[in-house]
Amino acid sequence: MPSYWLWLTILGISWTAALIHTAITPQHVLGAAAFFALFFISALYKRRETIFTMILASAAIFTTLTLWPQPPSDPNPYTLFIYTLIWGKAVLHVHKWYAGGLGVLLFGAALAPTMLGYPSFSSVFLILYFSMVGLGFIAFYHYYNSHKEVTARNEALLSEYRKVKRQVAQSEHLARQEERTQIARDIHDSVGHKLTALLMQIEVLRLKADEKTASDLLKLKQLAKESLEETRSAVKTLKQDEVGGISAIINLIRKLEAENFLRIQFSLKPGAFSASLSNEQMITVYRAVQEALTNMMRHSGGREVKITFEAPAGEVFRFEVTNPLKEETPYTEGFGLKSMRERVENVSGQLEIYQGNRQFVVRGTLPIQDRKEG
Repeated sequence: MPSYWLWLTILGISWTAALIHTAITPQHVLGAAAFFALFFISALYKRRETIFTMILASAAIFTTLTLWPQPPSDPNPYTLFIYTLIWGKAVLHVHKWYAGGLGVLLFGAALAPTMLGYPSFSSVFLILYFSMVGLGFIAFYHYYNSHKEVTARNEALLSEYRKVKRQVAQSEHLARQEERTQIARDIHDSVGHKLTALLMQIEVLRLKADEKTASDLLKLKQLAKESLEETRSAVKTLKQDEVGGISAIINLIRKLEAENFLRIQFSLKPGAFSASLSNEQMITVYRAVQEALTNMMRHSGGREVKITFEAPAGEVFRFEVTNPLKEETPYTEGFGLKSMRERVENVSGQLEIYQGNRQFVVRGTLPIQDRKEG
């Protein structure tokens, strides 16, 4: 329940009981309305302690005037309870000196009818009552402020921890990116330049060679050119910010899809995105999927494929590449499929390759790193 509803409930009950205890007149109703207006308007000035305290003091004055005892009636006990609520609100929101000053004012308001000869409580009772309430508020004030200090200290420590954590993550990211940029620069300066020089030398030899040799050299030139393009692509990828996890694999596969005009249907089952794979495992998954797609394009001539990622029970990660076949023919594992199997087995995984129901299926299973180490 919000605090204002709690205050409204308690004050509503208190004022209802106080008005029932006395003879209700329009003046009493107006006085109660003025009290409630002042009491809740004070919430707008919590950060301005002087105005806040003055508004509460005005509410106390309206309480005194509204519930002033009339002879021969008995003193209204609910007046003291309302004073206590006003004082309690001051203790919660203003400095102790403001709260203490308001307490003195409330004590004077409660003592005024007695001093002027109206039916009221005895001075001794009022002194004891306000002394006990004051001591209770002092104890509460110290407890409340110490709790606020502890909470503020904990929040400051938590905020500092989060700040340091962000800085560490950012530093790791920058260091990682700087390392990737340096590797990319080294590849570009060494491999890239050497491949460019090789292309030029092949072209010179091709121009001098006979027709048959020139044809062979042209093939070598094309191969070197493709190698140079792949090197440049690798350099470009290294310079870009990396995306970790399964998302990185999907992004790379999407690039293959666009470059080779494939139609890939992804199926991501529960647990796949949260699977904790090592960098080596992620590279293995990507290379295996890449080789499966290359094998599909080379042998089946198709462009449609379904890729499934799943992590059953969170203990293993499984990928499956399925493509339709126009007709089932016997196959043998060539260099590409054997290399794929070796890659998967090097990270303690298993690879299954089979065909059936006019589908060619490549399925790999890898242990999830955290489970394996735990």
